[in-house]
Amino acid sequence: MANGRPRSSGIFSGIVLITIGALFLLHNYTGFGIGQVLGQWWPLILIFWGLVKLYERTMAHREGRPGGWVTPGEVFLVIAMLVLIGGVVAYESIRNKIPLPEIGNSYSYDVEVPPLTVPASAPVSINVGRGDVTIRSSDVPEIRVSGKKSVRTWNENDADRLAQPISVKIVQQGEGYEVRPDGFDLSDSRFGVDLDIVVPKKSRITVRNEKGDITVADMGADVSVAGRDGDVEISDTSGSVNVETRRGSVKVTDTKGDVSISNKSGRVGGEVDVVNVSGSLTINGEFYGPIRAEKIAKGVRFISQRSDLTLNQLTGHMETGSGNFEIVDAPGNIALRTSSNDVHIENPTGKINVTNRDASVNVRFSAPLKDDVEITNSSGEITLSIPGSSSFEIQADCHSCDIDSDFSAATLKKTTKDSGDSHLEGKFGAGRAPRITLKTSYGTISLRKTS
Repeated sequence: MANGRPRSSGIFSGIVLITIGALFLLHNYTGFGIGQVLGQWWPLILIFWGLVKLYERTMAHREGRPGGWVTPGEVFLVIAMLVLIGGVVAYESIRNKIPLPEIGNSYSYDVEVPPLTVPASAPVSINVGRGDVTIRSSDVPEIRVSGKKSVRTWNENDADRLAQPISVKIVQQGEGYEVRPDGFDLSDSRFGVDLDIVVPKKSRITVRNEKGDITVADMGADVSVAGRDGDVEISDTSGSVNVETRRGSVKVTDTKGDVSISNKSGRVGGEVDVVNVSGSLTINGEFYGPIRAEKIAKGVRFISQRSDLTLNQLTGHMETGSGNFEIVDAPGNIALRTSSNDVHIENPTGKINVTNRDASVNVRFSAPLKDDVEITNSSGEITLSIPGSSSFEIQADCHSCDIDSDFSAATLKKTTKDSGDSHLEGKFGAGRAPRITLKTSYGTISLRKTS
């Protein structure tokens, strides 16, 4: 100790500053979720601090001098870092839930782009940055672009000056063409371009937008959309549809190809609505919902942190959100794993495999069983309704709960233990007998007859 002040090697301060600086660089250049990481891992600062103090004290002891004290500068640095982390976490949380207001006034100007003749099936990509985009098809082999450019400033004179160099270009890239704004940085929030684009009907379309709605209609080839912040609506397409979103709703209707919708950003997306698809539907990621699907010819695959669903076909509808999972008229097999969702399945025809917890499961058959049914639940009831003409083998186990059945036969045996556990096993009916397996705990099992 010199002049009565504790000595510090500065190792801790250097580690903290280097680490925080590296995280902010990742955030700025890759979209790395710094708020989420710092919000969960901030105690590492205290752990590093303690390890450095132990190291400094050990070295000072070997040198025969006092050391390893916590300095006022280090205390100030830790407090400042915690305040900074709290501010970043709060900002990202608010930004994800509430759009922050834009600053200044918005001024708009017309965009004029000469039409360009292109091959009838030339791929077209659109990269806007900020602004709404509408894409329509035409039987004429050319790209036509119209719209408005906008500048947000405090006065009109500045807006006129900043808007002057902004234009929209159609640039050939190999066999394809790109429509993109020019004359400003696409990441600059002061500038935006709303575009109405007409392309050849057989063109394959790729759209990328950071902020703004995207609408695509009446295309005869594949459509791929990456929308960071805005709603996406796609209708009347003949090819496959691929949508990547971060925050916003997605609506897809009347398409003849497969549909894929994903949100892997770590944020929670908006609503999803998909209707009348001749191909399959895949939904992967987190959406606050509701998620709706109707008339999906080749089945549905839905994967999220809480649910995993596979449907072979959907002639009716499927909807999940607000603690409910409903499936109506889904021919073929159904496999569902979820939690904290009340599950309702109506009119299935194939094999059923459902796993749930902390909520109920209700499955109702309108026709006699043709395949096996397996339902596993925890802390929730199970209700299975089947026609009285059904034949089946059953094994039902209820831990600390009761089994109530409308079916009775000498070949069905129910037992109840002193502990409160119930068991039902046996066969009902004649001929081929699909197997029913029901398991739950702290709920009830009800086996009902449907008319």
